[in-house]
Amino acid sequence: MKAIYTQQEEVKNPHRWLTVLGIGIGVFIFALDVYIVNLALPVMIQSLHTNFATIQWVVLSYLLAIAVFVLSASKLGDMWSKKRLYIAGLSVFTFSSLLCGIAPNVEILIFFRALQGLGAAFISGLGTAILVETFPQTERGLVLGIRAGIFGLGIMLGPTIGGVLINLGDWPLIFLINVPIGIIACLIVAYLVPDNQISLEDQRFDLVGTLILTVTLTCLTLGISILQTQGLNSSLGVILLFISVISLAIFLVVESKISQPMLDLKIFQSLEFSLGLVLRFWGNFVMAGSIFMLPFFLELVKKYPTQKTGLLLAVPPIIIAITAPLSGILSDKFGSRNISIIGLLLMAIGCLSVSGFNTDLTVCGYIVAIIPYGLGVGMFQSPNNSTIMGAAPSHSLGIASGLLSLSRILGQTVGVPLVGAIFSFTTITSADLSFSIDVTNAPVEALVFGTQITFRAVAGLLLISTMLVICFWWLNKNFANGFPLRLKRGIKEDI
Repeated sequence: MKAIYTQQEEVKNPHRWLTVLGIGIGVFIFALDVYIVNLALPVMIQSLHTNFATIQWVVLSYLLAIAVFVLSASKLGDMWSKKRLYIAGLSVFTFSSLLCGIAPNVEILIFFRALQGLGAAFISGLGTAILVETFPQTERGLVLGIRAGIFGLGIMLGPTIGGVLINLGDWPLIFLINVPIGIIACLIVAYLVPDNQISLEDQRFDLVGTLILTVTLTCLTLGISILQTQGLNSSLGVILLFISVISLAIFLVVESKISQPMLDLKIFQSLEFSLGLVLRFWGNFVMAGSIFMLPFFLELVKKYPTQKTGLLLAVPPIIIAITAPLSGILSDKFGSRNISIIGLLLMAIGCLSVSGFNTDLTVCGYIVAIIPYGLGVGMFQSPNNSTIMGAAPSHSLGIASGLLSLSRILGQTVGVPLVGAIFSFTTITSADLSFSIDVTNAPVEALVFGTQITFRAVAGLLLISTMLVICFWWLNKNFANGFPLRLKRGIKEDI
């Protein structure tokens, strides 16, 4: 017997806004940790008597742990209580923050950061699924917009709060601040967030698939990180990427053969779901690359001090924090697909505006040019996330939320080195310099040219991807019956 179910009953949970409060605090400290640690790295080098090559693992170990464990955490959420697992992850994150704050040397700090990333994997992978289960479909865009706004607020306040804490009590405070906030969040989630429905089916955890996927993601993220820091000539980085490709192929074969896989590949039969994840990856690719590029222009070309650069970099997150909830409301009313496409087009316009930056740029000119980009990100994120979660079957909301987080992390991981490579190549080539020279030592004219070409390339790729997505959706709509390459819009569940 077959039946088709909606994501959740269209009954408004009276405690749903308390759920937003509890999950929102977890999202906030998770977002806060994204940039607050980066700001403290120079201070850590001096305090812990280490070097740049070592201190970068304070960031990499955290991101690596999230990438490796987020799908496993999400799969466990589909099998057991998402609420209890979320509390467990939040507790690990909070306790490891305390351990990071009292770490006596950089090696121990790196280990505790990896432990913190394990807790963050549960926060990132399960938070969205809990919100989608709690809210009816008519409010899904709104609640995901609020979540995106909270995330943007955390990113926006990260550099400011980090600077204040470092001035007050050195770098340990950037970790210790998470402890009281994390404890409060655990109590709110434990006592105020309702329990979710637990599947009554006899499910087994796919240990073999999990181990293969762990190898795949570990080799992928490590390979990209090594190539980013050591260059394309690194044989170790290339070998790790090759291993990741082979292990991914093995993972797909294994998952297609077993009855209870970690990742049911049938979930990708939904066009909305698959294209949504691709756009999620691509959007974060662009965002990570843009965030990486802008400080170089502001500091090396405009010679702005760090504090002024930090304030200017806070403009896009402010716009995103304001726009995201509004775009969620619009997506509930007019459709997630339409609003996310508008967001992508605005991001492209914003990148084209930034590509016009030159030595005559003023603060007002910067703000005017960056507004379309901020609006675009805010209008794209929550509607696209709503599309992805809405296309996922109800028994796989956890794994769908995990794939949402993984696509973001991989987009950021790939975006920084590739966008940086475009910038370095165009800058050094235009100045007729040797590739052994650090790009930051290039003449101002070459830096301006490199920035302009890089953002034009990103804008062009955004426009091309938007057009391709529109074509896919149009074909799926008009040739759904009898079209040879038909992709299902939804997934029927067997009972």
